[in-house]
Amino acid sequence: MNMARGRFDKVKGWLYLLPTILFLGAFLVYPLIDVFIYSFEEGYNFTSQTYFGVGIYNYSYVLHDPYFLQAVINTFILVIITVPVSTGLALLISVALHSITRFRNLLQTIYFLPYVTNTLAVGLVFMILFKKTAYSDGLINQLINLFGGNSVDFIDGPYWAKMLVLCIYTIWVVMPFKILILTGALASVNEDYYKAARVDGTSKFRIFRKITLPMISPMIFYLVITGFIGAFKAYSDVVALFGTDLNAAGMNTIVGYVYDMLYGDSGGYPSYASAAAIILFVIILTITVINLMVSRKSVHY
Repeated sequence: MNMARGRFDKVKGWLYLLPTILFLGAFLVYPLIDVFIYSFEEGYNFTSQTYFGVGIYNYSYVLHDPYFLQAVINTFILVIITVPVSTGLALLISVALHSITRFRNLLQTIYFLPYVTNTLAVGLVFMILFKKTAYSDGLINQLINLFGGNSVDFIDGPYWAKMLVLCIYTIWVVMPFKILILTGALASVNEDYYKAARVDGTSKFRIFRKITLPMISPMIFYLVITGFIGAFKAYSDVVALFGTDLNAAGMNTIVGYVYDMLYGDSGGYPSYASAAAIILFVIILTITVINLMVSRKSVHY
């Protein structure tokens, strides 16, 4: 009787999971396999559904394409700068919010507003702040001039200026979500740990380092992982700032390169786009595995 009931519970569990399994299979696993196959089909044509060979030429072409190499450099710079900076700032702001009793909910709402605002709308605001026009050098340049500096064209000017704006913009967009997650994590820490530490005369910094950080380390690790994945998939943020011709601006990303190969001015090359997408998948997978290995020693569950 018990064995039959146990089997029935297992079957029932799989039936509950079946819709999710079918959904993931249809919209995640199958497209990934399909893209992997396309990446080896040389000269694949969407219209005729034909190709003239099978091999690794698509990967060779992509890895030697200067536009793709520039996109990889841009993406890695964006990832290396924005992920640690946004996570660190979010942690500091969350700790400050957690220590405030009055107006805490109001401040949390204010910090969360950029996350629910349309990405393109935020991009237009940043263009107004940084872009030089025939009528104005932008608010940021006016502040720079106020302190005796020279105006900089942050949107159409030097590479470092455009990358600086992109990094600031990305940090601004992703930080609200991180603040929300970390604020919730701080609220879940048992107050008894803090009380015991204060009784022992432990300093605030040592409490933060020895109690707070270990207790919320799973959430920090989650934000780092999702931050890496999100930054590697950046595209709409860059379009919001520099327009759709990202290759001409020198600010394309890997996802932008994939899109261009499919639909852009250089479009019509699904095999190249598939190869670039698989390379991006391998990069994200490698970074994620490395983070998982590091987390075994630094994350406390």
